[in-house]
Order: sequence, then structure tokens, then C-alpha cells
Amino acid sequence: MKRDYEEALRRSDVKAIVLTGAKGRFSGGFDINAFQNGPKNEKPGSLSIDFLTDIVEDAQKPSVAAIDGIALGGGLEVAMVCHARVSTSSAQLGLPELQLGIIPGMGGTQRLPRLVGLPKALEMMLMSKSIKGVDAHRFGLIDAIVSANELINTACFWALEIVEDKRPWFRSLHRTDKLPALEEVKKIINFARVQAQKQSANVQHPLVCIDVIDEGIISGPRAGLMKESLSAKMLEMSQTSKSLRHVFFAQRATSKIPNIINLGLTPRRIQKVAIVGGGLMGSGIATALIANNFLVILKEVNEHFLDAGISRIKANLQSFVKKGEMTKGDYEKKLSLLSGVLDYEQFRDADVVIEAVLEDVSLKQKIFADLDKYCHSNCIFATNTSTIDLQLIGQKTSCQNRIAGAHFFR
Repeated sequence: MKRDYEEALRRSDVKAIVLTGAKGRFSGGFDINAFQNGPKNEKPGSLSIDFLTDIVEDAQKPSVAAIDGIALGGGLEVAMVCHARVSTSSAQLGLPELQLGIIPGMGGTQRLPRLVGLPKALEMMLMSKSIKGVDAHRFGLIDAIVSANELINTACFWALEIVEDKRPWFRSLHRTDKLPALEEVKKIINFARVQAQKQSANVQHPLVCIDVIDEGIISGPRAGLMKESLSAKMLEMSQTSKSLRHVFFAQRATSKIPNIINLGLTPRRIQKVAIVGGGLMGSGIATALIANNFLVILKEVNEHFLDAGISRIKANLQSFVKKGEMTKGDYEKKLSLLSGVLDYEQFRDADVVIEAVLEDVSLKQKIFADLDKYCHSNCIFATNTSTIDLQLIGQKTSCQNRIAGAHFFR
């Protein structure tokens, strides 16, 4: 892109520039594999924050981004450097870098707040939340929504109208119309810091991202860009980022397991799930399962605890009804999928058993020893533990390799 762009700027027969992607997508960002080789060294022809800011954004010829498919990470950062953005309604736009323990490093922390406003920009970055083109237009990230067939022609039309001063020539980095007054900025930033510390207490990159955004608003965008660049390089080398990148690649590797995926195997059908423990977690798991039409057996140690667990499940389902997410008829149907028991007799034909009791090693060992006796040989055993080694939990069973960890979040 850099070489082609520089050529377009030199040519006297080029009045404006339209950036678009190939094969129905704008850009998914930069190759994450490049991080695995240590700090990125800028290669000839590669994009840099200085090139995007000093050459593309400050060029005497306008650029318009024509976006379809995805514009994520570095892809969206390139689009935000352009002087206008035209998109399809279904395009997906976002800055998901924080999922990898890093922050946007090509000016995204400075331009996004200036295009969509500070609260929305913080939400998109801190939650790695992407938005559709139609919503991006509503927030100001996109200037026009068109069909895929009209995308390039419309972008070219817009670019020429900017040249002819029929449309405003916006440089995102210097816009201030979406930024609140400084007193309001302080309140928004402080609230974001408090929330980040609550939700991500043991990692630093969300707070670093907030600090970089704050720097750009208080000290100016150039200061923000400098702080962003230095912070991004620092975070790339952090243990948090290395760990999150490992998770990223590990998740994708599960779809490419040799001699498993390519054999044409199909997942075993799960019809009946048994849960041991009806406390807050167990009742929540049961709710999620019956809401998705699984037969569920809930076991407790006595009638009092069992009644309490079933009451929690009923309350969960009733909250769906109050929110309009479930009708009263659906409530009755879902509840009919639930059975409460005090022993393991009905576990004999369960496809999956999920243990959700207290974090007590001996208690869990006894439960799995009992499950080993009652459940059929193909039944999958799962524990909801957060801290205890699975090998230790299965120590008193004959089948440690059948026990999986399964933790639930909503």
C-alpha cells in the first residue's frame, strides 16, 4: 500500500484516492503471527503511524475508504486516517486489540474518540466491541451507507467532491466537535478507570489504553500518538500479551487437529445433562441448559437445598419473562425439562454430568467416584472448579481422562 500510495500522490493525473479491500473485505488488520517474532521492526513498504499521519492524512489529495466485510484493528485505523468513509450496512468495524493484551498502535486511540465520541470509543476499545456499518454511520464513524454494488462508485464520487470543495475535508486527528468539555472528560475517564480496575484488576493494558486516550485529549493528538506508540511497543512484550496471544492461537488450533478434524467425525448428540449442586453456579448452569432445550437433572443432598436450587432456576426464568425474552408459555415448557433428585439413579443415561459444588477436594473426589459407578462409560464428566487440579479431582476414579474443566460465564 505504501508504495502505491506514494505513486498516486506523485502522479499529476490522480486527483483523489480511494482505499478498498479485496475479496469482499476491507482489512482484518495486521498479521498477529508477526508478534511471535518479538518487537516489530518496520520493513520497507510497511505502514507506520508517521506515514499514515504525515503522508496520508496530511496529503494534498483526499482519500476515501470504501469499506465492505471487515475493517478491524489496523484496518480500521487506516480507514480512520482517510478523509471520509463509505461503507455497506453489514460491514464490521472495531478495534479488538485489547483482547490480545495490547492497544491500537496506529493512531486508533486518538482518532476513534474524535469520530464517535469519548464514551463510545472507550466502550469499543475496552470491550473489543465491533459494530456494524449501519451503527457506525449513526455514531459518526462512517459518512455514508451504500450497497456493495454502489460502494466504489460512491467512494470515488465523494473523493472528487472533496477535491472540488463540495464536501468538507475532515482530518480525523484534528476534529474536536465530538469531544466533551475537559471537566466532562475527567469524569468519563475516571469512571472508565474505576470500571477497568474492577473488571480487569490483574492486567495493565486497559488502564494504559485509557491513559493514552486521556493524554491525547488533554495534551493534544500529537502527544497522544507518541504515547500510544511507546505504550503499544511496551505492551507487545508484556507477559499478559504473550499469554493472550497464546490463547488466541490455541483456540484456532482446535479446528485443525490432525487425524480428528479431517476424519469427518461428528459431535455426539447431547440430550440429557445432570448437574450436581444447585447453588448459585449450579442453578445458573441449569437455567442456561433448559433455556437451550436440554433435559436437566439437578441433584442436591437434601430436600431443602434442592427446593432452593429449583427456586433459583424459576426466578432466573421469570426474569427472562419480565424482560420480554421469554413468554409465559415458554417458561412452562422450559421448566418441564427440569427434574430434581437426591440420588444418582437418574444419572445412568446422562450424556454429560457437570459438578458444581464447593471448592472442597475430598467432596469432589467422592462425587466423581460415585459418578464412575453410576454413569455409562461414554458419559462426559465436567467440573466447574476454578482452582483445583483436574487430576487431583479424579484421583479416586478409574477414568481420570474423562474429566473436563468447564467454567461458565454470562
